[in-house]
Amino acid sequence: MVLEGWEVKAIREGKVQLTDGYVVIRNGELFIIGCLINPLKTASTHINPETARTRKLLLNKEEIKRLIGKIEQKGYTLVPINLHWKAGKVKCDIALAKGKAEHDKRDTIKDREGKREVERAMKSRHRDR
Repeated sequence: MVLEGWEVKAIREGKVQLTDGYVVIRNGELFIIGCLINPLKTASTHINPETARTRKLLLNKEEIKRLIGKIEQKGYTLVPINLHWKAGKVKCDIALAKGKAEHDKRDTIKDREGKREVERAMKSRHRDR
């Protein structure tokens, strides 16, 4: 992963959020988008830290070709899972993920709302006692 100095320090402190991040392929290179690295308060004053900038991932050509083949399948995307240190370098674990279909999303929302209603009913029942 290509990082600036302040980003490395922030990652050491655990100031990273990968939840909204995803990986795209541009011109045969992989870039991570939406990964937030919050700067430390002690960051240098002469730089202007950008928390959500696009960062380049460094992979072999063979690895990139293999991932391109898998991403071209309908509905698949690459998402970052984990950042870790290896031999003094920051490594990013990425996974191949399939997005939910529209009907799956509706089912998930319906289940979530049903659970909320049950919890509300249980809560109000306990208050009445």
